[in-house]
Amino acid sequence: MTTIAQTRQRANDRANRRRDPFRATPLTKAALLFAILLSVFPIYWMIVIASRTTSQAVDTPPPLLPGGNLGENIARVFATEDAHFITGLTNSLIVTSTVTLSVVLISTLAGFAFARLRFRGRKLLLGSILLTMMVPIQQMGIVPLYQLMVNLGWTGTLQAVILPFLLNGFGVFMMTQYTEQAVPHELVEAARVDGATTMRIYWNVILPAVRPGMAVLALQVFMLNWNEFMWPLIVLTPENPTVQVSIAFLTGQHTADYALIFTGTALSVLPLLIVFIAFGRQIVGGLMEGAVKA
Repeated sequence: MTTIAQTRQRANDRANRRRDPFRATPLTKAALLFAILLSVFPIYWMIVIASRTTSQAVDTPPPLLPGGNLGENIARVFATEDAHFITGLTNSLIVTSTVTLSVVLISTLAGFAFARLRFRGRKLLLGSILLTMMVPIQQMGIVPLYQLMVNLGWTGTLQAVILPFLLNGFGVFMMTQYTEQAVPHELVEAARVDGATTMRIYWNVILPAVRPGMAVLALQVFMLNWNEFMWPLIVLTPENPTVQVSIAFLTGQHTADYALIFTGTALSVLPLLIVFIAFGRQIVGGLMEGAVKA
């Protein structure tokens, strides 16, 4: 027989569900757990193969637990002369860091100008930037871009993989929208009334407000340029590659050394994981803030 306490508890549960319609159900939690497993499994599988020998990697059934060859495989990766893996890692860190800092800085400045400054031709300039996002410039302009690098004498140098990516149309558009949402007009006008210059407003008002958006943009640009393969393969030499090109040279001439390839891939993924761990709180905060405002 149902007691009065049980009846009250059910009524409270129904009231709580009405007040919190987004409360996670057991089915939602199970779906999220399944999605997490699907996301983590490729990384786990990469580590498993990287810690095995190639003969073990192609066994049937395949191994599901890490082995004891990870240190040996890492040494083999760095010892492979054709890959120049240390050079590739160093070049990728230099190129990606430079491009990320440039894109975030320029995009934040441009976003501030388009969102909170009034000048002639503002809408036309922003529209032209949006048009560049609709055209696959890298694929369509790869031949004239390569000719430009040849004329400048930059083939085989890091300038060739840095200069074309110092500005990003998506970054400008993203920071423009983020600045419009995060910084009210009244705040900028109040700073002007107090005698702040434009650069002072940018440094003391805009930057603190758009920092989460900058973190999200930095991660996207870092990942995009870190994983870039086609343009460095074309414009750089095999002796001066980026890390993705180095991984390509880990493949044998006749057979694929899966343990070696997966080890190189694991080493190349490590900087991305470090960046996400270091800026994860700001990145998630920026995504959640944008979702709430939308």
